[in-house]
Amino acid sequence: MITAQMPLAFLMNQTPMELFKHGGPIMWPILIVSFLLITVVTERLLFIVRENSRREPAVVEQVMECVAKRDIEGAVEAGKKSQDFVARILTYALTHKEFSLGNAFTRASNQELQRFSQGIPTLDTCITAAPLLGLLGTVTGMMETFAALGTGDIGAAAGAITGGVAEALIATACGLAVAVSGLLPYNYLNARLEEARLEVEDAANMLTILIKKSETLPPFARH
Repeated sequence: MITAQMPLAFLMNQTPMELFKHGGPIMWPILIVSFLLITVVTERLLFIVRENSRREPAVVEQVMECVAKRDIEGAVEAGKKSQDFVARILTYALTHKEFSLGNAFTRASNQELQRFSQGIPTLDTCITAAPLLGLLGTVTGMMETFAALGTGDIGAAAGAITGGVAEALIATACGLAVAVSGLLPYNYLNARLEEARLEVEDAANMLTILIKKSETLPPFARH
């Protein structure tokens, strides 16, 4: 939040703390929203970095090769050694293949994709709430301005009038700054979630094809 206030403070010739003070009471909920947004974005980016470091496409390929040879035990053993989320899904599905391969795959994929979607609704709420809070600050600031104008003595109320206008502008600008700063990570996280969903769907299709194909192979060609 303080970072978002720095350009505004420079433009208005005020320190960030002065800017926060002149923004009125609505700056406190904006500050809370901004800290929540920063926390969610930081945690999600660390999650993405951690998941990317665990990716093992070679293991996924090995699992698929074992399935193609109808070596389910070998595929499960290969998948158990990996922390790749696609490999974990395949391992769970193949482990429960005798009961329901489709249901097992769906359950495992839902659990994994849920991990990728965590925090995104909170981030969406922060991006939506920040400009609305800024708009609320605009309304309260203008109400303060009109209340000062209603006294009849504009000269004596000049400070209150300019203070109300400043509160309206600062609150609006800070709310918009928080929302704009959250758009890029929000879109990136949504794109990463969609990428993970496509990878899971591709693995599901490939697994189904390989199982159907292996069932049609003659016995001597299965190993």
